[in-house]
Amino acid sequence: MSRLAILGASSQIAKDLVRSLAAAGQHDLLLYVRDTAAMQAWLDRQGLDLPVATYDAYDRVPHDAVLNFVGVGDPQRAASMGGDIFSITQQFDDLALAGLRRHPSRRYVFLSSGAAYGSDFAAPAGPDTRATVAINALQPQDYYAVAKLHAECRHRARPDDAITDLRIFNYFSHTQDLAARFFITDLLRAVRDGSVLHTSPGFMVRDYLHRTDFHQLVQCVLANPGNRALDCYSAAPIDKPSLLALMQRRFGLRYAVADDNAANTVNATGSKPHYYSLNRQAAELGYQPAYTSEDGIASESAIILGKTADHDMDSAR
Repeated sequence: MSRLAILGASSQIAKDLVRSLAAAGQHDLLLYVRDTAAMQAWLDRQGLDLPVATYDAYDRVPHDAVLNFVGVGDPQRAASMGGDIFSITQQFDDLALAGLRRHPSRRYVFLSSGAAYGSDFAAPAGPDTRATVAINALQPQDYYAVAKLHAECRHRARPDDAITDLRIFNYFSHTQDLAARFFITDLLRAVRDGSVLHTSPGFMVRDYLHRTDFHQLVQCVLANPGNRALDCYSAAPIDKPSLLALMQRRFGLRYAVADDNAANTVNATGSKPHYYSLNRQAAELGYQPAYTSEDGIASESAIILGKTADHDMDSAR
């Protein structure tokens, strides 16, 4: 049985993966966080008995792979961090890379972002898409993307190391913090509170990765070491009108179309009308997502809202 170290194990997506990995029972897990007491309390609630340590203890226990989840998941928090995102990203990337220098056979999985492509998502990303950076006019909403791109460049410069960058575009599960400023959480808060969602008229398409598909993808990466970046994807993306209709039909969402100011949106990493990827390189590792974005949103939202999704689900699964 291999041993995995998880940096940033207290993040939402990391916690989802910890539960999935623990249930699968194929790996021993080492968890690293800032607040060990809070992490231990969460583990106790989950009925999990796993070792937890602070970051200064990293690499004292041998392990076969390290997964780096340290970062910012909330666009509002990303906007407030400003340039600090660069030093934080590099600090923990350096921590993992230093371990690889000491243990060259170790595998490293870095949680990157679709934002690494830049802010131009007039069309979805694909195998030939180039990253774009407004180098002479950088704005605060560019910092997150540049930090991820910088980390990926460092990783490609070490071709002999087994480093995989997983570019997450959108991820959603029932453990989502509803206080976070994502479009999907704005929808859920409106349903929960019985309020009317004011949304802008702009069209967009999003691809929401389900927690079980993310677990499957991580397992595929660990089983096939290499040096590469992979775009994450579900079985099918969903556009904004379809998402609004889904939430209205299943959960009684009430919404009204308003201008951008009235909609009170947060675009901490820039506006992205087609924020998803058509790059299916992960399929070469055996990855086959089971959930469409619609499937995942319907099932996970039902858990959050304490309701049962309709049996007439229009599903591509």
